[in-house]
Amino acid sequence: MRVMAIGANPDDIEFYAAGTLIRCKERGDNVVMCVSTNGSQGHFEILSPHLSAIRKREARQSARLLDAEIILLDLPDAGPFPSPEQRDLYVEAIRQAEPDVILTHYPLDYMSDHYYTSQNVLDASFWCAIPQYYTMTPGKAEIPVVYFWEPMAGLNGFEPIEYVDISSVWERKAQMLLCHQSQAKWLAEHDNIDYVDFMAKSARFRGMQCGVEYAEAFLPMMRWPRVRAERLLP
Repeated sequence: MRVMAIGANPDDIEFYAAGTLIRCKERGDNVVMCVSTNGSQGHFEILSPHLSAIRKREARQSARLLDAEIILLDLPDAGPFPSPEQRDLYVEAIRQAEPDVILTHYPLDYMSDHYYTSQNVLDASFWCAIPQYYTMTPGKAEIPVVYFWEPMAGLNGFEPIEYVDISSVWERKAQMLLCHQSQAKWLAEHDNIDYVDFMAKSARFRGMQCGVEYAEAFLPMMRWPRVRAERLLP
């Protein structure tokens, strides 16, 4: 199976879904990580051109730890927005990846990069399968299934339906997140936030809900023809 994770900012996939992607790789899936923005505004002191280069390098480093393909759309921070031009960008990325399953942001997240990435993914995941919707890569034959990972701190009415036990791969998930040292250091110094501890609290809470040590939680997109009778997550 081919699994694609599409995140807004360079560290989102690691925070919300890296454990699931590791489990997917363990069962033999092909994994593609796609990042909407270049993280150009995610710091108070490092200027945008230099910061975007750093954050793209960190995203590639994380993908290498997973031996995953990576697609960087290179939009600026605050750049994702539902438009025909951006829909084409996401359609092309999905066609290149040819996923059976897409993991992405919950539509009601806390900031625009997240919820507009989600909207673009939902639109593109339909149009990618329409042969006469033209981008550089021809349309694939089937509309992929979409799962939403939880929003920041699990707020905004998120009620998961599926859980993935990531207890056995927790340390690898943390290593992937810590590839994003520009963010880990900035959040510690300016917001007094321990990057990994924040992620751990979310994963422990979801693990408590489903009877394991650490888990990631997902909500399938319940729109025809995305619903499947079988379980697709590991």
